[in-house]
Amino acid sequence: MNQITIRTATLEDIEVLLTFEQGVIAAERPLTTSLKDTPINYYDVKAFIVDPDVEIVVAVIDGKLIGSGYIRIMNAKNHFRNRKFGYLGFMYVLADYRGMGVNKKIMDVLIHWGTEQGLTEFKLNVYQENETAIRAYEKIGFKKHMIEMRMDLTERQS
Repeated sequence: MNQITIRTATLEDIEVLLTFEQGVIAAERPLTTSLKDTPINYYDVKAFIVDPDVEIVVAVIDGKLIGSGYIRIMNAKNHFRNRKFGYLGFMYVLADYRGMGVNKKIMDVLIHWGTEQGLTEFKLNVYQENETAIRAYEKIGFKKHMIEMRMDLTERQS
C-alpha cells in the first residue's frame, strides 16, 4: 500500500466530498434525535473550498480520496482571551482505512495550517456517545471542555 498524503481539496473533489458528508451524517444519525429524517447537508463544500478562512483537506492513497476534514477561522466572543480560534469539522475516513492514523494526519495538517494563520486555540464538537472519536481526539491533545445540554419537548414521554 502506498503512503497516505494530505492535500488541499479542490473543486474537482466536490462529488467525493459530498459522499463523505453523507457518511458523516449517517454516522451521526444514531447519536442524536435532532437531525431531520429527510435528506440533509451539513456543509457548503464549494464555499469552503474557495473561502480563505477555511482550509478543507483530503487524504489520498493510490490516487483515491479516503478522508476529509476542515478548519475554519472563527471569531470568539468578546469575553474570551483568544479573539479567534480554529474550528475543526468534516472529519471522515472511509471504513476500510480507519485505524490507520488517517484522521490524525488530517488533523495535524489542519492544526499546522491554523498555527500558520496565527491561531493558538482549536475546537471541535463530538457527540458524547461517540467514545471512539473522543479517545482519538484526546490522544491528539484535545480535552473535554463544555457539555451542551438539550431538551426537546416533542420527545418527552407522556
